[in-house]
Amino acid sequence: MSRLVVVSNRVGPVKDAARAGGLAVALVDALKARGGLWYGWSGKVDERGNDSAKIEEAGSLTLATVDLAPEEHEEYYNGFANRCLWPLFHYRIDLTAFDRRYYEGYRRVNAKFARVLHPLLKPDDTIWVHDYHFLAFGNELRHMGAEQSIGFFLHIPFPAREVLAALPHHDAMVRGLFAYDVIGFQTERDCERFRDYVVREAHGSEDGDKLHCFGRTVTVRAFPIGIDSEGFAKMAASDKDACKQHDKVTSSLAGRTQIVGVDRLDYTKGIAERFHAYERLLQDYPETRREVSYLQIAVTSRGDVQEYREMREELDGLSGHINGAYGEFDWTPLRYLNRPMARRSLAGLYRASKIGLVTPLRDGMNLVAKEYVAAQDPEDPGVLVLSRFAGASYQMAEAIIVNPYDIKGVADALQIARYMSQQERRERFEALMGRLKSEDVAHWRDDFLTALADVAERRIRPTVS
Repeated sequence: MSRLVVVSNRVGPVKDAARAGGLAVALVDALKARGGLWYGWSGKVDERGNDSAKIEEAGSLTLATVDLAPEEHEEYYNGFANRCLWPLFHYRIDLTAFDRRYYEGYRRVNAKFARVLHPLLKPDDTIWVHDYHFLAFGNELRHMGAEQSIGFFLHIPFPAREVLAALPHHDAMVRGLFAYDVIGFQTERDCERFRDYVVREAHGSEDGDKLHCFGRTVTVRAFPIGIDSEGFAKMAASDKDACKQHDKVTSSLAGRTQIVGVDRLDYTKGIAERFHAYERLLQDYPETRREVSYLQIAVTSRGDVQEYREMREELDGLSGHINGAYGEFDWTPLRYLNRPMARRSLAGLYRASKIGLVTPLRDGMNLVAKEYVAAQDPEDPGVLVLSRFAGASYQMAEAIIVNPYDIKGVADALQIARYMSQQERRERFEALMGRLKSEDVAHWRDDFLTALADVAERRIRPTVS
């Protein structure tokens, strides 16, 4: 079995992989099973921006990391990755910074990552590259003579052709993706959008899951990422910290129905629209007052970016308005927290919440939706209200699917969830949980690596005359 090389923007953790979540567990397990190298940015910004890797052994794994210089970090990470690709791929053209300086910096840093990794590679390695930080990475490796099998998985949505075409050098970005052997997306809709661009914009052709363009053939498939559903369910039901959190929340609710939302503080998550929908619930259904409580955890991210500062100010204002208009001395309608919570405590919080409100405006998958379901008590499960624009909606049709832009529609869905019978809740939960178990994170990992191995086998299989 060939060695697995995982390339991601951040590396680790290894010792605390379970605490970090299912993705870290899946990657660490695969790396340990095959002997592996995990490679990426160290998270450090150093004036020298060294061009050599720091190597650390962690059992059967090798960790290799590279520091970035301040200019590299600004142009590659803050600039092109997070001020250009992130908003554009989430359909926020109005927030996209079309700065060619950022693009050039992104290309230079992708080339740097490739240059540092190349001498560490073995001829039969299998390389698995992750996410929008490394769209150009495979092409840079190929220019250096790398002939290994290289797969790429995009964790965020892929935009429609007309949206992507707004990006200067969009053609070069897609051409670079054809250096990979397998390109994986979260949903079949993402695959369709990629195929549409290749066929109609780049004049390529398709044959099943194969795309032909730029003199290369790549396999393009949907590989919906999952969670460790059984492990998370066990944690929610029996872990000491999870049970403590569950009991604490249940006691504080005093019989009220809790709605919970857990997100990074990001404009893609639709939190402001969610607050408006909750206010509409209180307006249209006065009997919900004092009977419901909404807890929104929104962990601050990219707090130094102006758009994120403005969003936080907006949410602070909205939460204050709702509590001022509807709150009473012994009831706070909306509790809004910017503090992170330990994963074990989150499991207990989900289990104590009768409604999970997951309504991003656009999301590649959204694993909070899956964790919420996995945490539920099978005998008395809660109800998931889920945005149709989350990738998870394609696997979770038994949730109440909503349009997050339809404020009244989301409010009505919350009211339906409040009164849903236990029998219907159990039926929905059983269907959802069955799919979460069969399409878990290990299935995602193995499915992708099998597809990449199939490509490698076809490449070396001798031609029969």
